[in-house]
Amino acid sequence: MSHAVIDAGTADDPVVPTPVRGARPYLVGLVGTGVGPSLTPPLHMAEAAELGLGYVYRTIDLAERGIAPERIGEVLGWARDLGFDALNVTHPCKQLVLPHLDAVDPLAAALGAVNTVLLTPDGAVGHNTDTTGFEAALRSELDDAPRGDVVLVGAGGAGAAVADALLRCGTERLTVVDVAPGRARDLAGSLAGRHHREVTSAGTADLTDLVPAADGVVHCTPTGMAEHPGTAFPVDLLRPATWVADVVYRPLETALLTAARAAGCRTLDGGHMAVHQAVGAFELITGRRPDTARMLAHLRALVRAD
Repeated sequence: MSHAVIDAGTADDPVVPTPVRGARPYLVGLVGTGVGPSLTPPLHMAEAAELGLGYVYRTIDLAERGIAPERIGEVLGWARDLGFDALNVTHPCKQLVLPHLDAVDPLAAALGAVNTVLLTPDGAVGHNTDTTGFEAALRSELDDAPRGDVVLVGAGGAGAAVADALLRCGTERLTVVDVAPGRARDLAGSLAGRHHREVTSAGTADLTDLVPAADGVVHCTPTGMAEHPGTAFPVDLLRPATWVADVVYRPLETALLTAARAAGCRTLDGGHMAVHQAVGAFELITGRRPDTARMLAHLRALVRAD
């Protein structure tokens, strides 16, 4: 199935269609592999309760159910038939879902990835709140930080969303670094073509020169998660004038952020992106603007209890 790009609104003023619904609770799902431990369902449901909304959020782990990710189109159909209002989509389906959508927000279409699908009377509509989530996090916590020269470590799905946000936020020169040079090169080329900014790629060996010279460094690999301890580059490369952001939020205090704070760097933990992307998805689904500070406090409580 081909999809249409929503032709109303822009990346700065996205379309926010509200599903037509009755008085029943919202029914939302998270689709992907390994989604069982996700904190997104309790985060959404707790905020809905605060707003007096009925809201049921279920995980749909494709691996547990023996469903190949390539069948995401069928999953969308099942969800629609079962009365779901929306699905959050995560790895490895953010790109696979695109051909099965009826319309896509312009920003998500430019990124080539969707993490939120609204199941509306007019069809399945895709959005990407990963990129808007990082943009909101950066603007809320580090809006005055210099962005002349920024290094992005990790060119996967999270890296692509973050890179786009960095360029929308005024980054003048962006260097994309990845263990797979081809992936970094492809992402840099795509970004440069769309944003008409200076975007280059480099290998991990180049971080020795890149990090000390950067205004900011954003880490977008799994390194630092509980299952992947450590840092993606030597932390002694950091200097006090460099700000450091990490997308990892379990734990919130990664080894990278601990070292960055010790070095005198300003930091942004992954909880901010996680919450802001959830805020964006929640508003798309319900039409109600949630309390960001309250959701951030709840996420931190959930992570502490994890």
